[in-house]
Amino acid sequence: MSKDILHIGQIKYAGADSDQALSFKHYNPAELVDGKTLKEHLRFSIAYWHSFRGTGSDPFGVGTISRPWERGRDAVSVALKRADVAFEFFRKIEAPFYCFHDRDIAPEGRTLRESNRNLDRVVAHLKQLQRATGVKLLWGTANLFTNPRYMCGAATNPDAQVFAYAAAQVKKALEVTKELGGENYVFWGGREGYETLLNTDLKREQAHLAAFMHLAVDYAKQIGFQGQFLIEPKPKEPTKHQYDFDVASGIAFLKTFGLDRHFKFNIETNHATLAGHTFQHEIEVAAAVGLLGSIDANTGDTLLGWDTDQFNTDVKELTLAMIAILRAGGLGRGGFNFDAKLRRPSIDLEDLFHAHIGGMDTYALAFKLARRILKEGKFEKFVADRYATFDIGYGKDIEKGKSSFKTLEQIAFKLGEPKPRSGRQEYLENLLNSYLHRG
Repeated sequence: MSKDILHIGQIKYAGADSDQALSFKHYNPAELVDGKTLKEHLRFSIAYWHSFRGTGSDPFGVGTISRPWERGRDAVSVALKRADVAFEFFRKIEAPFYCFHDRDIAPEGRTLRESNRNLDRVVAHLKQLQRATGVKLLWGTANLFTNPRYMCGAATNPDAQVFAYAAAQVKKALEVTKELGGENYVFWGGREGYETLLNTDLKREQAHLAAFMHLAVDYAKQIGFQGQFLIEPKPKEPTKHQYDFDVASGIAFLKTFGLDRHFKFNIETNHATLAGHTFQHEIEVAAAVGLLGSIDANTGDTLLGWDTDQFNTDVKELTLAMIAILRAGGLGRGGFNFDAKLRRPSIDLEDLFHAHIGGMDTYALAFKLARRILKEGKFEKFVADRYATFDIGYGKDIEKGKSSFKTLEQIAFKLGEPKPRSGRQEYLENLLNSYLHRG
């Protein structure tokens, strides 16, 4: 493994009062919380595509970011050098995991066989780097959206040949994810949707998508892949109407096609807000049915209408999200993957460190605040009191399915008009702020 290509030292914990810019203020990886280190609790992951393939391009301009290790005539040799740099960064930033699409780590060849050979060469190198650093693969996935062959989708493409090509690509991606010890495998249907119903058989496309996922589940069993399958909802962009619009529609899809036993959700903050929801809402919806799997840690810009994938430094938003996650029992084999990219003018290598430090610190602070809030139980008690009438008498009968309209009618006649009770939202918002301001 190459040493000190980045020329920036190990990022260390310096504490909240430190004025060292390149240091952690709240994320102390070695800090013990309930017998586990903070590093083990938060399971941070670096997105290979943004951090090491991102160029600063956007819909209106070419890339602005140029890295010295990207120079070279042989694409595979460049990919191997890039992997060395990536693992140096993972180690220096104290991230225990990383994530990738197949085409992030190895170049696509002129044929599928050549693409697979390229992938094999890079995967062998990644395996060595994982062994040398202890960094693990949180999840792998296949890029089924960049190449023009997927302009009308992959599993939902109207051409069966494209479906077959996509299946072959996912087959290989599953194999390399298993080879690298990946703990999850993600489906992000970047183009699994439609632009217009004038040329679309919606029912057929959704059935094809379900069949594709069943094939993946079957093949995972054949090769002994024990990882968790995750589906990542997104409402739009690039496709106008995607079939995995949000968690709720994803649950309906999974249950309709008998896939809910095999899949959980990888929830992205920016995708939640693009769907018109809060991040916390999407977490709660998934957790309510036991399908919360993992998090793509980013945010969007409320003044922009596209997926800007920014690093999230909103303590309030992340504290509410952490409360929901901790209340659900955590993420299990999932983690917090920084699916976030540098802003277009942030072209220095140091900016990549600052971005991840900010994100990791904010999530660590939110984690600590959420634990304190849940431990003190003030919000939990308020909610429990608000629903207390369902814990006794006829309210309890309603929840246990022992009521009928007739019996409830008699109760309504007897008790008369219900007395309104305040939801006390303003008090609760002030209470939340009291925690946030204490830090």
